[in-house]
Amino acid sequence: MAIADGSYTLGPVSGQLLIKTSRTGLGARAGHDLTIEVTGWKAEVTVDTADAARSSVSVEVDVDSFEVRSGTGGVKPLTDADRASIGKTIREEILHTAEHPVITFRSAQVAGTPDSFSIDGELTINGRTEPVTVHGGLTGDRVRGSAAVVQSRWGIRPYTAFFGALKLADEVTVEFSIAVPA
Repeated sequence: MAIADGSYTLGPVSGQLLIKTSRTGLGARAGHDLTIEVTGWKAEVTVDTADAARSSVSVEVDVDSFEVRSGTGGVKPLTDADRASIGKTIREEILHTAEHPVITFRSAQVAGTPDSFSIDGELTINGRTEPVTVHGGLTGDRVRGSAAVVQSRWGIRPYTAFFGALKLADEVTVEFSIAVPA
C-alpha cells in the first residue's frame, strides 16, 4: 500500500503512540518494564513523496492521557492499583502536568522515502526543547516508527525506588503505528 501526497490530521483513532521504559540498578528484578499508551494526541502531517524535504510533522500530546497498559518482569504482576500509582507519579513527579500539560514535536527536516524515512525535529517536554530524530517506514498498511528519548536531556530525573536500587533507565523509546490514511 502507498501513502498519497497531502495533508492529514491524525490521532488515537488513526493508530497508537506508545512509550516503553526499561529498568536498571541492583533492584531491577523488582520493577517492571512498562508500556504506556498515549490516549490523547493530535498530529498534523504533510506528505510530499516526490520531495521529502517538503513534508512536515507536528504532534501535540496531552500528558494527562498517559495510560500504563502493561508491565513485564518484576517479582509480582502489575495490578490496577500499581498502574494508577505509576500514572500519578508520572503526572505529578516526573512530567509535572500542572505546569506542563502538553508535549510537542515539530519537524525541522524530513528525509528518505515512505518506505524508510527520518524526521529531525524539536521535542518539547517540561518546557525544555531539544533535538530528536524519528526513524520509520511504511510496513503494509501502517506507518511505523520510533525515537529514543534520553530523559535527562530534558531535565527529567529518571524514577528511582528502594533508595536508588531500582531505577528507570534514562532512555525511553517512543513508538508509533498509524494506519495509512485513505
